[in-house]
Amino acid sequence: MTTRTHSPGPLQADLLGGDAGGSVPMHRLFLALLPDAATRARLAQAAAALKAGQPDLRARWVNPARYHATLHFLGDHALLRQDVVDAALAAAGGLRMAPFAWVLREAASFQGRQPPCVLRSAHVPEPLQRLWHDLRRALVLAGQGRHVARHFTPHVTIAYSQGARLAGTPITPVTWPVERFALVHGVVGQPDYQVLAEWPLQDDSAGVQA
Repeated sequence: MTTRTHSPGPLQADLLGGDAGGSVPMHRLFLALLPDAATRARLAQAAAALKAGQPDLRARWVNPARYHATLHFLGDHALLRQDVVDAALAAAGGLRMAPFAWVLREAASFQGRQPPCVLRSAHVPEPLQRLWHDLRRALVLAGQGRHVARHFTPHVTIAYSQGARLAGTPITPVTWPVERFALVHGVVGQPDYQVLAEWPLQDDSAGVQA
C-alpha cells in the first residue's frame, strides 16, 4: 500500500474537538477515516437537516472540517510519542484491502456528560469491520495492544448535547466512499491537527502487471 506522509508545517482545522484536560498539553494520536469534500458536504447537510428538525435539541455543533470516523484511538500523551507513531506506521503500512462504501442512515446519541450526537449505520459493513480488525491485530503485534479497544461502533460526531439525549432518528442516507484512512495528531483543546500519514485503500492486485 502506498503511504503519503505529511511533514510538519502549518496545522489544519481541528478534527478533535476535545477539551483541555489541564495546563500540560496532551498529544492525541488516532487512526481515522477522513471524508473527501463531497462526503463532508453531505454529512454537513444531514447535520443541518437534523438541527432544523430538532429545534428543542440544545447542542454544540461540530464544525464540518472536524468530521471524521475514528478507527483506533492511540492515546493521549504528555509528548508526541514517536514509538507510537512508528508502530502505527508499521501496522497501517502492511494493510491490503479494496475501497468500499459505508452508508450512514441514522442519527442518535451516546451516553456522556455532554452526550455526543452522531451519524451512524444500522449495521457495521463487513469491509469496515475487517479494516478495523486487521488494523487492531497489526497494532497489537506492533506493541500497541494497551491502547486499542476491543469493540467498534463506527460513527461521525456532529454535535454535543447540552441536555437530553437524541433518540434514534432516520436521516437521508449518506454514502461515504471509503478510499483512504489516516494517522492524525493533535493537541487536546487546541483547534489544530496534523495528518501525519495517510494510506489509500487498494487490493492486492493493484499495481500488478498482467
